[in-house]
Amino acid sequence: MQSFAFPLFMTLLHLLVIFVLSGLARRCFRRCCHSAAAGRALLPWPAYLRQVAPTALSTALDVGLSNWSFLYITVSLYTMTKSSAVLFILLFSLVFKLEEPRAALVLVVLLIAGGLFLFTYKATQFDTEGFAMVLGASFLGGVRWTRTQILLQKDELGLQNPIDTMFHLQPAMFLSLFPLFAVFEGLPLSASEKLFRFQEGRLLLELLGKLALGGVLAFGLGFSEFLLVSRTSSLTFSISGIFKEVFTLFLAAHLMGDQLSPLNWLGFVVCLLGISLHVSLKALGGPSGTKHPQGPGSAADLELLLLLDSPQEEEEEEEKQEEEEEEAGNAPLH
Repeated sequence: MQSFAFPLFMTLLHLLVIFVLSGLARRCFRRCCHSAAAGRALLPWPAYLRQVAPTALSTALDVGLSNWSFLYITVSLYTMTKSSAVLFILLFSLVFKLEEPRAALVLVVLLIAGGLFLFTYKATQFDTEGFAMVLGASFLGGVRWTRTQILLQKDELGLQNPIDTMFHLQPAMFLSLFPLFAVFEGLPLSASEKLFRFQEGRLLLELLGKLALGGVLAFGLGFSEFLLVSRTSSLTFSISGIFKEVFTLFLAAHLMGDQLSPLNWLGFVVCLLGISLHVSLKALGGPSGTKHPQGPGSAADLELLLLLDSPQEEEEEEEKQEEEEEEAGNAPLH
């Protein structure tokens, strides 16, 4: 990140790539499903501003502040601080009544958060400004993922498909983040030799290619995250993401030379205990602690949401079948 000191611009470019890819995916699904007359879910403006805009604002600030913080702190400190997001997600899950308060749930969260803290204790260089950015991103992450769960699991919105949700979020996210980019990076970027005052076209294309590749990876990551949240809960998603954070810390230690003490390894064990407890509770108690609208039937639960039609498409398809049946019934016999 230090080699390209414009994280907000990078985030905006990623949002554009995700929007384009999700739009293309929607068009491909419509053609592959042979429903050209039926469009994917498209929310009216009042519902968009009321339901999607708050989620997009919190998501944009979460991603923007997280990427921005890498200018000041290391990967290990970022991961340690961002682990507090699971606490904020639990808090907002209780506020929005997505989770039922249970002592075991609080124990799981405390084990994981405490384990991650020990896993990175004294393994990083502290920076107040970067720490404040990541802590703010963690708080916004709590709002982001609980609101995302509501979007994905609210039947009347028709955004159960992760691709549709991503398509609706990106424009509002772009508009939310653009003012910060204009204030903090607009002038420096316009004077930077990496983009607008480039000296070699090859280096410029290489840079843009790397940024676009990051957008493609962000699209894949976002789809998998939304797919998981749509079928489980924001809290389960956050706990599952701990594997990603632990793997990131291993890479940071291996590639960047971060030293891990016995206390750090103890934190790793505590973290795994928290994850194991959560998995055991889910396996033994079922999803009773998670409240969300019922989706499709049990058979549809085994299908990838990527191929599910929106409610509008399903209604139009049913009407079309009824018309064909009526025409067949009224046809004269030969």
